Amino acid sequence: MGTYLVSGSMGCLGAWALYHLVQAGENVISFDLSENRSRLDLLMGADEQAAITFITGDLTNAEQVKRAVIDNGVTHIIHLAALQVPLVRANPIVGAQVNVTGTVNIFEAAKAAGLKHVSYASSIAVYGKPNEYPDGLIGHDAPHKPSTLYGVFKSANEGTARVYFNESGITSTALRPYTVYGLGRDTGLTSEPTKAMLAAAQGQDFHLTYGGKTQMHFASDTAKQFILAADEPLNGAYAFNMGGDVVHMAQITAAIMQQRPDVKITFDDKQLPFPEGFDDSVLRQHFSTVYETPLAEGVAQTMRGNLL
Repeated sequence: MGTYLVSGSMGCLGAWALYHLVQAGENVISFDLSENRSRLDLLMGADEQAAITFITGDLTNAEQVKRAVIDNGVTHIIHLAALQVPLVRANPIVGAQVNVTGTVNIFEAAKAAGLKHVSYASSIAVYGKPNEYPDGLIGHDAPHKPSTLYGVFKSANEGTARVYFNESGITSTALRPYTVYGLGRDTGLTSEPTKAMLAAAQGQDFHLTYGGKTQMHFASDTAKQFILAADEPLNGAYAFNMGGDVVHMAQITAAIMQQRPDVKITFDDKQLPFPEGFDDSVLRQHFSTVYETPLAEGVAQTMRGNLL
């Protein structure tokens, strides 16, 4: 057994990571400034949550982060805490403090505790707009051309990880999700598909403000991939695209309406300013397991509230 610290544990992916770690019988430390367990309550009852050590901590406070890691005998770090695009846009200074300085604090805490590996969340936002790349899936090593401060901050974190490997020997694995969906996904630019699923589950029509093509990542799968990235360190500072099938919004809405034929889910056929898809072949070269729930099954589970 290990002791896993999950930062950003009150967020969607953080809550799913806590869920899977508790199911596996691991020792789990929740580290988040928020005490709002509403997302976690979707996944776990009070008895299961009692197995978690909850720390209300500020990621921007280096000493708090270090003490959380050292005092609890943490052996694995899964760093998922970040402010999403709208919040970063609204307050860039706090966004930089949380997303960039907070990540430095995570690596400093790992260094102080003698840990040699960190798993953390990056994003496809490190890349630029579709017209800045050749046609087809965006390659693992395509140039970073972020068009948002959120993307700039995520790109900086990947650079931070490389420096800590080169100077301190701390290995790291970052994953770059695209559109995460599932229970608990209620904020961020690409949360609308999940909102549509939950509205339909209540018998309500829903209109999405964008369409086009994307890659969908079931939140449960994504959390398990981060756990695997923490469990199986690689010799270097790696960042991988999370790929999967490229799907059109029409396929997503059809999967929703298949579950609830009595509702109408519509969308504006307007592509978000991101490429349609990203090549995950390098991720698959390094990990024998890539968690992939088929879209129709993930949609059905989300609408039913079923867990795996």
